[in-house]
Amino acid sequence: MNQRADIAVIGIGAAGLMAAIHAGRAGPGLRIIGLDGAKRLGAKILVAGGGRCNVTHDHVDERSYCGSSRNSIRNVLGRFNVPETVRFFSQLGVELKREETGKLFPVTDDAHTVLNALLAAAADARVQLLHPWRVASIDRAVDGFIICRAQEADPGLDPRAAPIIYARRVILATGGKALPRSGSDGVGYEFARSLGHTLTPVFPALVPLLLEKGHWITELSGLTLPSTIELRSGTGKRLVAFTDSTLLTHFGLSGPGVLDISRHLTATRQTDPGTHLCINWIPGETPEAIDTALQNQNRVTPVRFMQERQLPERLARALCTAAAVDPSAPCHTLTREKRRTLASTLTQTRLPITGDRGFTFAEVTAGGIPLTQVHLSTMESRVCPGLHLCGEILDVDGRIGGYNFQWAWASGFVAGVAAAAACPAP
Repeated sequence: MNQRADIAVIGIGAAGLMAAIHAGRAGPGLRIIGLDGAKRLGAKILVAGGGRCNVTHDHVDERSYCGSSRNSIRNVLGRFNVPETVRFFSQLGVELKREETGKLFPVTDDAHTVLNALLAAAADARVQLLHPWRVASIDRAVDGFIICRAQEADPGLDPRAAPIIYARRVILATGGKALPRSGSDGVGYEFARSLGHTLTPVFPALVPLLLEKGHWITELSGLTLPSTIELRSGTGKRLVAFTDSTLLTHFGLSGPGVLDISRHLTATRQTDPGTHLCINWIPGETPEAIDTALQNQNRVTPVRFMQERQLPERLARALCTAAAVDPSAPCHTLTREKRRTLASTLTQTRLPITGDRGFTFAEVTAGGIPLTQVHLSTMESRVCPGLHLCGEILDVDGRIGGYNFQWAWASGFVAGVAAAAACPAP
């Protein structure tokens, strides 16, 4: 038998749960149904932050995001800020702690704490969650939307479950394409297109990067150290840089700084193929400063010089090889050319990036539905009235560190409250 709902939330991840909870709270007399194709809900929440769930960051503003205009992003973030997020989770019994990086985690260090609290809050708001209930299509109707279930059987769902749901309003929170094993297959983009939306280019963000096969850095797999990763244009102009921990791997590079800069590299290469990355192995130092320091080293070898600056010996020797410098020769005996080459190698090694590890290993999706296509005060579509959008399906992606969750909480809150307000109880 078909069902009717006042509001159908499609996609029960972080943004979808937030939207459903606040729609239920704002409209206690409304019938709200959440639909998701996953057997188990909250896969991305459970893997976030190494299984601890980095709920948010202690300081969040629009400068930590890319995609749509920062003014638009600020507008939405301001509707549900970090203090409100902390208070919301505290009311659910989830206390957060701040780490040195500014990241906020549950004191339990267990993502299940966050997911269980959100599911309980949805139940308290009388939201009916149906899963696995895979949506095949969403069509406009005279008084709302017709949501059809995929024909293939979803094991685990009552076979008597409705094949069609009629909803007065829809909140689309299907996410992007990152971490497809969690259920993010990009199908929400097709729903949005069918309802009149267009998309900006979609590509992996917060994703590890690949180096040329056989590059000497790949021989140092397992080393982790602080560094500055810098993006330069084809003409050499510095565009953006991130200083954080870098992990050297058998395929290339990972770690927070690398993940943060990955989306900038991909986006810029679309218009400037000469865009490239450089790495400064000694953050804060310049080629000129290193050159001067090398001249003043008596009886100190290049390897020792680098070890005194906290570089591992394996890396120090590899850098000497890359610069064609004898690792055992006293620094003050190096020729001017050798000294400058070593200084340049230490502070601006060019990285021959061949690509990234794709959506399978990406933490978030860049691109999607531009914020110009929604009313920022309600997250309601400008091209399809009655449809609200929130979370990763929109063209907004943040840095690593809880920023993308904060976008999910804020945009989900706005969409849920607005959908309920526009859908008074019959």
